[in-house]
Amino acid sequence: MDKDITDFEKDILGKIIVTCERDVALLSEMDGNSTILGPESVLELDSLDAVEIVSLIQKEYGVRITSRETSVEILSSLRSIADYVKSQM
Repeated sequence: MDKDITDFEKDILGKIIVTCERDVALLSEMDGNSTILGPESVLELDSLDAVEIVSLIQKEYGVRITSRETSVEILSSLRSIADYVKSQM
């Protein structure tokens, strides 16, 4: 895993991988700036996975992502998810 990833980002990424049923080996291919959704993502997550991630964030961290525009921005990278969660806690 790239050195450019915090422990909090690793924690979130691990939960995303488990929730979205992806191979844990993909952890080593990602860093804080990695894209989470879409074909350019190592995880190859789609819009259904995005719904699962939003639900995961609410359940695990008590943080809600309410608008579609906001969720697209927040879910753009691992770092943006972690930054948003920290800002709302």
